[in-house]
Amino acid sequence: MKTRAITGFFFILVLVGAVLLGPYSFVPFFSLIGLLSVWEFYRIVARSDVQPMRILGVGFAFIVLAVVATYVLGIAPALVLLVSIVPFFSVYILALFRKTVNPINDISYTLMGVIYAGVPFAFFIALGFLDGTFNPYIPLGFLILLWTNDTGAYLSGRSFGRTKLFERISPNKTWEGFVGGVVLAAVVGLNLAQYFDGLTRWQWVVMALIIGVFGTLGDLVESMLKRNVGVKDSGSILPGHGGFLDRFDGLLVAAPLVYLFLKVYGQCI
Repeated sequence: MKTRAITGFFFILVLVGAVLLGPYSFVPFFSLIGLLSVWEFYRIVARSDVQPMRILGVGFAFIVLAVVATYVLGIAPALVLLVSIVPFFSVYILALFRKTVNPINDISYTLMGVIYAGVPFAFFIALGFLDGTFNPYIPLGFLILLWTNDTGAYLSGRSFGRTKLFERISPNKTWEGFVGGVVLAAVVGLNLAQYFDGLTRWQWVVMALIIGVFGTLGDLVESMLKRNVGVKDSGSILPGHGGFLDRFDGLLVAAPLVYLFLKVYGQCI
């Protein structure tokens, strides 16, 4: 627990610093985390009958993130977008030349790694540029609500947890913890408008509800993935916390939905 607390404290400092220091720290930092998450995905799913094309997949994820990065930073992404078509179709072509047991499975897992672990970070990065200029408070608020939901779920589950949420996937999660996490996130979201510019109070609350509900589902999806491949943690880079997929599992599902909500229902005000 001590190791977990120390790692969590310093990791949060690094994350907050990367967001607040500006777009040229925010974009590369979270792009790197996205790429490392893709690599973790390939590492844990690889086995004798599944051999994802790791280098090509990470390269494709890099191009996806580069397209978003060049766009939000004001650099013309047209050339990068054009180049991205090549590795996408290369996944199919390369499979023809690899002598593996299940080439279609290899293609599927390669593309899934990009979609599941890479693309959500592109949406998260885009959250910082909703009105065309960098606003660190929206992605920072997202992270705060994500952490608040996790904390509320943990405390409520330990204190009141009785009814299992998805026992076959995650035996420790309960409905009481789920509700506690969503409620605490909503309360914090209700107050973020007083301190963070960019969104109205109702937008922060809806954002908190999306993160509370779909962040929890993202956690469950990652637990399902780990059960399916027979691993406890996605990695060991963060002592006491596992890997990047373990830490950002909620973001993987919630970030695209939050971005779409804010684009459709009143951008930054």
